[in-house]
Amino acid sequence: MSATLFIIAGLPGVGKSTRAAALEAETGAVRMEPDGWMDELKLDLWDEERRASIEAMQWRLGRRFLVAGVSVIIEWGTWGRDERIGLLEDARALGARVELIWLSAPAEVILERVTRRGRENPPITMAQIEEWIGLFQAPDANELARYDLVHRH
Repeated sequence: MSATLFIIAGLPGVGKSTRAAALEAETGAVRMEPDGWMDELKLDLWDEERRASIEAMQWRLGRRFLVAGVSVIIEWGTWGRDERIGLLEDARALGARVELIWLSAPAEVILERVTRRGRENPPITMAQIEEWIGLFQAPDANELARYDLVHRH
């Protein structure tokens, strides 16, 4: 049985970390979550250059795990269609299955959740959330058809 790449897509505050932690416990998959690494290294969560470096490192490791038959959870948000499809194609080239977990929530719920967790400094605003909703490239029917399984929450 081949390994599975689980791609968790969604904005901050939609439940990605909660779902990824549950999936990790259920499957034993290795979880690649940049916020935790950034916290551990005492890096600013808003530092996009360092976040990109950590995600690149995580994907190099993730590919090694998939080749070894170990499932991987990508918990980056993956807002862009090209990013998700790139991960999908890389994983398929390694012989892995690929599942998409697409999470969403109303803007008011997102704001309440990110405010409650108090993790970001400066805090996330409703204006940012509304902007991000417009930037998120929701999977279309063509993209969805490419995955072995899609979970929409």
